[in-house]
Amino acid sequence: MQQFQQYIGGTFDDGSARFESRDPATNSVWATMPEARAEDVNRAVEAAHDAFHSPEWSLMTATARGKLLYRLADLIAENAPKLAELETKDTGKIIRETSAQIAYVAEYYRYYAGLADKIEGAHLPIDKPDMEVWLRREPIGVVAAIVPWNSQLFLSAVKVGPALAAGCTVVLKASEEGPAPLLEFARIFDQAGFPKGVLNVITGFGAECGAVLTSHPKVAHVAFTGGPSTARQIVRNSAENLASTSLELGGKSPFIVFDDADIESAVNAQVSGIFAATGQSCVAGSRLIVHNAIKDTFLARLTQKAEAVVIGAPDLMETEVGPLCSTRQIETAVDLIRQSVECGAKVLTGGAPLDREGNYFPPTIIDCSDAKDAPCLSNEFFGPVLSVIGFDTEAEALAIANDTKFGLGAGVFTQNLTRAHRMIRGIRSGIVWVNTYRAVSPMAPFGGHGLSGHGREGGIEAALDYTTTKAVWLRTSDDPIPDPFVMR
Repeated sequence: MQQFQQYIGGTFDDGSARFESRDPATNSVWATMPEARAEDVNRAVEAAHDAFHSPEWSLMTATARGKLLYRLADLIAENAPKLAELETKDTGKIIRETSAQIAYVAEYYRYYAGLADKIEGAHLPIDKPDMEVWLRREPIGVVAAIVPWNSQLFLSAVKVGPALAAGCTVVLKASEEGPAPLLEFARIFDQAGFPKGVLNVITGFGAECGAVLTSHPKVAHVAFTGGPSTARQIVRNSAENLASTSLELGGKSPFIVFDDADIESAVNAQVSGIFAATGQSCVAGSRLIVHNAIKDTFLARLTQKAEAVVIGAPDLMETEVGPLCSTRQIETAVDLIRQSVECGAKVLTGGAPLDREGNYFPPTIIDCSDAKDAPCLSNEFFGPVLSVIGFDTEAEALAIANDTKFGLGAGVFTQNLTRAHRMIRGIRSGIVWVNTYRAVSPMAPFGGHGLSGHGREGGIEAALDYTTTKAVWLRTSDDPIPDPFVMR
């Protein structure tokens, strides 16, 4: 059985307590993890706070910070196979997905390495002839970065990368549901040469860990990815320290297919959008909104592909859909499907857990055309479950797409350029993919609004979120200051 440690102030230790981690493919215990409690969290924040103010980090040039990030990127690339193996083991994500994704994670750190010395201030042409005024972009302080179990290395990269590039220090909380890859990442980070305390990696549970971290008086910013209910609690906690927040939350993303779309391409994109990563993605295209003229043809092809998906052990390269991370997700899926069927929805394929060891749930398609109030259309499954509804007009498609409290991602499939632009303009979401889906780049920001959160990750906007603006006034006149009781 493997044993992992937390990373605080440049030192590895076992934490205040230990807990077991289960392999989703077998439900068997495979490792023990460090459980950070209040004392550990306080130590981690203090280490980050001390590092932030230490000359070793605070006086380091932006270019030097960038070189350290480049070194970190190289180490991630070198260790990608091991990181992928651990993420697959602890979360159930298939090795094909984790291998490709982690290899690309290094590119995010390279992007922010190059950005470190390009975070610039500005000169203001102030309306006073004897004044020079300029703006400095300075790091905001200690960042609490909290990530969910799915895509931990990626979701931490879009927080840690820009935060370190900006000159902040970080306490990174890994999800207690699958922390192995981030705890191993800490060992890789330790080799990169950063000053001690710049990054601290812990994991633990709500009251003793997450709540202490997000309300800590020395935390300046909380960057969170997860669900709306936890986000609400984080916002409440941040009122204690008046920390700023960036929240990347869930979604119920529309996947809109018009009758002029390339059906084969759209079907493949829909498979990727909902069944890849076993549907455990915040941007999963979980609502198929398809033109009624092609609905039957589209669903026939989609069902055929769904039923041909290779379901198996996540560590096998031939596997396309692996297990869900937890039994709780299966319970949620079963309950939502039952409620939706009671509302008149029809299960076209899947719909029930597989009778085998592990947390396996098959690709599932539910036709809600006669059940427009079915809960599967409004609630996030975080699993391979697709809800389908037909439409006749462009206006109807847009209305259905926007009939959600979320606003993270959306897909539009059409060959009509003007229609595509109208849909781009009309859809209320942070990301719109046209004739593709689930594409990412370190240069492109992502995020949402409504129950999908606020703030952006990726691109230069993310780095600016970890800075604060200082206005500097310099009087250039040698004359005595006049009337001191008049604002200048």
